[in-house]
Amino acid sequence: MARNPTHRMARSRPRAEARSAAHAGAAAGKDTAPDRRKPAGTRAKRSAERRDAILAAALQEFSERGFAATRLDDVARRADVAKGTIYLHFADKETLFQELIRSELSPVVGALVHASHTDVPIRAIAEQMIELFVREIYGTQRKDVIRLVLTEGPRFPALAEFYYREVIARVLAAVRGMMRRAHERGELKSDALVRFPQIVAAPGLVAILWSALFNRFEPLDVRALMGAHFELIFDDRRAP
Repeated sequence: MARNPTHRMARSRPRAEARSAAHAGAAAGKDTAPDRRKPAGTRAKRSAERRDAILAAALQEFSERGFAATRLDDVARRADVAKGTIYLHFADKETLFQELIRSELSPVVGALVHASHTDVPIRAIAEQMIELFVREIYGTQRKDVIRLVLTEGPRFPALAEFYYREVIARVLAAVRGMMRRAHERGELKSDALVRFPQIVAAPGLVAILWSALFNRFEPLDVRALMGAHFELIFDDRRAP
């Protein structure tokens, strides 16, 4: 018995519609069924690439607009992904900003913590700290993350608290440990830097704020600024 042509057309229509939907999804940058048939390693690599693209786009958007004015729609557009893709990696805008803090600054904090455990004179460590700050923070967009926390933190205390736990507390502990060992070795006659390790970080914060507000009027030599700062605080002749 010959099959009814109309029946064959009805059976083929869902397949054609599925193919059209797949093509439309691919054009919109959405995940499609063929992606699920790729090896797990390939899917993981693509997922990591999308995540990195979202973080890079978020850094640009937050830097240009501030935390409050940034929309996830704009982040998705800049990252060239669907907005829903952001939610596959981050619960909301606050989580995205927190992960930006962690991914950008944790490696630098880790390097500082590592340097703090080396048994070398405090002045040599200070030189390493200057180079680390200039190369890995001031010379990169990481300084924009810190600037954002400084300017947006009062309005969004949860972000300030997260930054304190992830960055400030770890840095203060590392610097305090360095200064305590230097004081015990007799390299520092006063324990002021043990009690107030914030003094060590002061020129870095000044440099970040200066770059945002006044650098176009009077460019700042950050390396020289920090060098002068350490000359003053480590000048044993000033101690009684």
